Amino acid sequence: PVVLISELPWHEMNIDDELTLKCTDPYLQTVEWYFRTNIYKHKHMLADMIVSPFVPVHKIIHSTGNGISVDEQVMATDKENHIISHKYNDVLSTEDDLAKIHAPIVTYDEEETLERFNLIGDILDVIIPVKLIGVNVYGFAPWDDISRYRGVSNLLIDLVERPEFMHKIIRKFTNISLSYLNQLEALNLLDNNTAFDLHCTPIHTDDLPKKEINDKNTTRKNIWGRGMAQIFGSVSKKMHDEFDISYMIETIGQCGLAYYGCCEPLDKKIDIVERIPNLRKISITPWADVNIAAEAIGKKYVLSSKPNPASIAVPIIDKDNLHREIEGILNACRKNQCSCDIVLKDISTCHGRPENIFEWEQVVMEMVSDY
Repeated sequence: PVVLISELPWHEMNIDDELTLKCTDPYLQTVEWYFRTNIYKHKHMLADMIVSPFVPVHKIIHSTGNGISVDEQVMATDKENHIISHKYNDVLSTEDDLAKIHAPIVTYDEEETLERFNLIGDILDVIIPVKLIGVNVYGFAPWDDISRYRGVSNLLIDLVERPEFMHKIIRKFTNISLSYLNQLEALNLLDNNTAFDLHCTPIHTDDLPKKEINDKNTTRKNIWGRGMAQIFGSVSKKMHDEFDISYMIETIGQCGLAYYGCCEPLDKKIDIVERIPNLRKISITPWADVNIAAEAIGKKYVLSSKPNPASIAVPIIDKDNLHREIEGILNACRKNQCSCDIVLKDISTCHGRPENIFEWEQVVMEMVSDY
């Protein structure tokens, strides 16, 4: 299995100024951060990390927005940590609120993009290639957005008490997402040659349809689709299918390959997830039973396992417990002949001890070497 580590608590990990930026220009700081974090990971927690053979310069894409904004209160216990508590006020409770939402207009700032490309090229091109990057994964996670507009409790209650209204909401978000995708396609902003990450997991495959020589633009059939409904960890299979999977079919299901799931347990919902066309990978969270999931997935899809990041949020890592967790994943996948990857992510803290992550990597890499 491929082992990767991502979504790190960088604010706790600056050893000997290895992550201290020296550039003063805001954009050059982002490039410096790209180098420093990749070098840091390669030095301290290599795992199976993949580094692109070029410096990426992302195309600058603007959107006019969808017409509404999140209204929230936040609370932080650590001002350096971007992971904080949120209380969301409901701004999408009526038909009038829903009427305010509209599809955004997408534009590409080619001039500013090329200025950045030329700037980085002048600095680095004799050392390493520089490449323009478009949108290489189409993501659709509408319930993440809806939960921020409505609040989790209001959302879940209305799935039961106002199902017609909730269908109107998800239909509108689906149409908006498809409009966004159509515009990216028309502006030739999709890109299938530069992806090195699929939401923290391996992305490389020969199975995506290739862009034909005579095709002017890269299309959705040439890229991955990425979907999830994390808040639906609290709903039934039937409701999950009705309010999310049915809409995933017409969104990420249009892509060449699809990856579904994030933090929601899907072990008992594999049969509805596999309704998504071109499905290739399914996320199996720490809150799922990996044995049930592996039996249902078998050889059909990649099982993307997410070990519990709480194992490193402690003063001293419990290696015996870590061994049991990873052994359970490996045994389930071996028994059911699953292709799998193991991804440590969602790491909000390492208890100020980056060594915990380094030790996690060493233990897991030793275990998978015998798989």
